[in-house]
Amino acid sequence: VQLQASGGGLVQAGDSLRLSCAASGRTFSRSIMAWFRQASGKEREFVSGISGSGGITDYADSVKGRFTISRDNTKNTAYLQMNSLKSEDTAVYYCAARYDMSSRDVKNVLYNYWGQGTQVTVSS
Repeated sequence: VQLQASGGGLVQAGDSLRLSCAASGRTFSRSIMAWFRQASGKEREFVSGISGSGGITDYADSVKGRFTISRDNTKNTAYLQMNSLKSEDTAVYYCAARYDMSSRDVKNVLYNYWGQGTQVTVSS
């Protein structure tokens, strides 16, 4: 399995970005997908997760109402639409996957495949 994250960049506070995570190697629709982030000097944290069908999503409290996770199983790609970005959203964002598992608790799944990370920098 390979996960390729992209879409990061340098933006100003209040701007939007859309991250993409392209997956290959296994049946994408059988995966639970998630986004995590790690800011400099901090631990990696869960941002958002989505079930294989897209019917179940979850978000960290810090991004609820601003970020939206989605997936296109025909394109083997998951997305993270980030609106109203804040300086505290600055981090390296990683996509993650867990295959052949169904769970309603997408936040606490043990994700075992990880992408390489994409940097998001929000200037205030």
